Amino acid sequence: MYESIIEVTGLAVELGANPVLQDLRLTVAPGEIVAVVGPNGCGKSTLLRCLAGLQPATSGEVRVFGEPPADDARFWARVALLGDEPAWYPGLTAREHLELMVAVHTTPRMTVDAALDVFALAERDDAAPLNLSTGQRQRLCLAATLLRPSTLLLLDEPERGLDSAFRSRLAGLLDDYAAEGGTVVMATHDDGLASHARLVSPSGVTA
Repeated sequence: MYESIIEVTGLAVELGANPVLQDLRLTVAPGEIVAVVGPNGCGKSTLLRCLAGLQPATSGEVRVFGEPPADDARFWARVALLGDEPAWYPGLTAREHLELMVAVHTTPRMTVDAALDVFALAERDDAAPLNLSTGQRQRLCLAATLLRPSTLLLLDEPERGLDSAFRSRLAGLLDDYAAEGGTVVMATHDDGLASHARLVSPSGVTA
C-alpha cells in the first residue's frame, strides 16, 4: 500500500541534447494541491507528462499510486489530465461532448446540467466547441476533466484563457476536489491558484 500518491526520485529528462529536468525529487500526499511554478521552458509540462506516463525518463524513478505510471485503462480510471486543447468531435455540441463523457464513465462526479452550470456554459450548451470563445472552450475542457471520476488531477495551465472571476471560482473547485480526498498537481502561472497550493519548482522541487 502506498502512503504518497506521487513519489519522484532522481528524475532526469533530456529532449534531444537538452536537459529539461535534472535530479528532481517530489512527494505528494493524498488530498494535497501542488502548484508547479517557474518560467516557460523550465520543465513544468514535462514533469506533468512524466507523472501521466506520457514522457519517458532519461533516469530516475516516478511512482503514482505506488507504481510506475502506465498509459492504460487502469491508470486512467484514477487519473484525469488537462493538457493541450483536445481535438473536438465535429458536429457535437458542448452538451453532447459532456454527455459523451458521462456515457463513458458510469460514476461521474456531477451531472451534465450541473457541469454546464458550474462552468458557466448553460447558455452556450448547444454551440459546437469551435464556435465558443477561447475562455469558454477552456471551461468546457475543465468541465469534462472534473466531471469524470478520478483520484488525481494533472492540470497544465488550467487558467489559460479564463477571466479573473472564473480563475477564482476554479480555485474553489480545486479546494473542493481536495477536500473530497482528491489530489491535484498543476503547472500554473496564476498567483491566485498558486496561493491555494504548495509551491514547487522543477529547478528545485522539494519533498
